[in-house]
Parts: sequence; structure tokens; C-alpha cells
Amino acid sequence: GFTEADSAAGLAEPELMATEFPDLDLWHPWDIEPEAAIGMALACEQAGRDVDPRIVNADGTSIGTQRSVGVYANSHGFIGRERGTRHHLSCSLLASANDEMQRDDHYDSQRSAADMQDGASIGRRAAEKALARLGAQGLSTRECAVLFVPELARGVFGHLLGAVSGGALYRGASFLAGAQGKQILPSWLSLIERPSLPRGQASSSFDGEGVATRENPLVEAGVLARYVLSSYSARKLNLATTANAGGVHNLEVTTSGPDFAGMLAELGTGLLVTELMGQGVSIVTGDYSRGAAGFWVENGRVAHPVDEVTIAGHLGTMWQGIRAIGSDIDRRGSILTGSLLLDRMTVAGGT
Repeated sequence: GFTEADSAAGLAEPELMATEFPDLDLWHPWDIEPEAAIGMALACEQAGRDVDPRIVNADGTSIGTQRSVGVYANSHGFIGRERGTRHHLSCSLLASANDEMQRDDHYDSQRSAADMQDGASIGRRAAEKALARLGAQGLSTRECAVLFVPELARGVFGHLLGAVSGGALYRGASFLAGAQGKQILPSWLSLIERPSLPRGQASSSFDGEGVATRENPLVEAGVLARYVLSSYSARKLNLATTANAGGVHNLEVTTSGPDFAGMLAELGTGLLVTELMGQGVSIVTGDYSRGAAGFWVENGRVAHPVDEVTIAGHLGTMWQGIRAIGSDIDRRGSILTGSLLLDRMTVAGGT
């Protein structure tokens, strides 16, 4: 087929190509035999089932190891090789009491198997989380403070990445178009891309076009310092690539907040969100509405589990309303953040 000429298409500029390829400690093969892997998965599941008779079944236990090698070359004479390993173990368990059934899971994912949590602790944690959800209640509709656990806080910043990505911006499909240089987060909060973290989940010395990566602030003291651009989207916007062809490389949320118990105390009275459902988020308008489950917290202590509620707000207001980020950083993904406390959201319940 044929298409019209596109002046933004083409290789990234030759002077931007990576020339240094430090060892980022990403290669840790795990030579585990299938029988041993099955044994580890079964032991993980059994440890969870042994926690309490109310753990009635498993909803799936998974163990995996992966090795990948990739080579990118282009006509600038650039040749870059990347290799890395990833290993994971996850367990999902079902708890039942009084004709009610709840499910929850726990997992770990690391570059090196030596860094993985042991299987028994993963199984036990999955069981504890499932048991804690028994007796869930609804809530009446209200406005209140909301605390996201770290694995969900990642998503709140993931929406920000989507809204400042070149593809959304040059299509006019982001409410943050023109926001560079403007305050989008509280002034105490910064987001910094750190592509050279040893064993980082998204560490790399070059992006998908061979452009050298570097430590690079995205948000400084609450101000959007730049967008997230490949060479194509940069040309579309008359800007320069930010070495983000293929995504960001370890976005670190810088803060010195308290641990999770301290974050519960900071929440005081409000909703702790541990699960989100649905896709009701628009980076075009900034509207946010998702199904949620978690726990109602009073005076810094969990009062009871909650399910079948909807949390809603506007992304711009949510980001400006971040009150604290916990020190309980989740390092299992490419966005490194602790739990996230928002001043206020609308919580809509069925009661």
C-alpha cells in the first residue's frame, strides 16, 4: 500500500544515538526445572490455604521466568543490544464465610530470583488480603479523603504519563495540551526519570530509536518540565525527542512521606482503595470515574471492608490535591511510588 509523505517520520538525529552502554545489572537467568517450579507454586498456594479454614480454594498460582535479548540497529551506524531477565510468582486465593466469597492475590516480580519474596510469604499475604475483605459493606455517597495503595498509585501517575505523551498531544487528545511550564502537582512533589537504576524494571541506556537515555525530570517542584516524546511526536510538536520512544524508563516519585501505617494516620477518616475496576478515565477531558473496593478507615484505623463503590473526580484536581506519598515504594513496575493520599474525591455508594 501507499501513504502520503510524512515529514515527521524518520530516524532520530544521529548525534542523539547512545554511545555508552553501562551494565545495568539486568541479566540474572534462573535455571529452575519445571518440577521445581511446580513445587514452588504448590508450596506458595498451600502456605496461603494453611492460614485459615476460611480460605476455601485457589483462583490460580503462577510462576514464570523469562529471558529476552533485543538488538536495534539503524543506518546511522548505531547498534545497541539489550538483554534482561524477569521472574514472577503470584497467588490468588478465595475466602468464604456466611455465604460470602471474596478473592485477593499477591505477587512479586524481579530481575533476579534472589530478590524475590519467598513463596510462602506470598501465599500467606494473598490469604490475609482475601480474609480481610470478608464482611464488606457499601457506603452512602459522600466526599472524603482517599488513600491508594502503592500498586494503584502507579496508575494515578500512569494517567499523567498518558496525558503528557506526544501521541495524545499532537492529536489534540489531552487536557494537558500546553501545560509545559505550568503547575500540575503540589510544589513539594517531583517526578524524575531514572533510566540507569540497577535491576530497574524499565532500565535502559537507549530508547526504542537508539537515543541515549539520561536522568531527566518530568515534573519539578510540581511544574511540568517537559512532555514524553519520541522523535516522531517531537517533530509533530516542533520539539526535541525526550528519549521516550517505547515509554518511560523508571519514573521515580520523589518524596519522604511516612510508612503505610503513617499514611493511614494521615488519612484519618476516609477510604483506603485496594482494588479498582473499569476504565472510566479520559485524558481528553480529565474525567475520572472507576469502580473501587477497599476499606473504610476511621481515626487512622481500618473500620470495615468496603465494596461496590465508585470513586470519581477530575485528574487535574486529583493531582493538585495530593496530600502525601508514602515511603512504602512498590518497585515491581516502571513507576516507583508509595501509597498516595488525595485530599478529596466523590465516593458514590449504593446505600
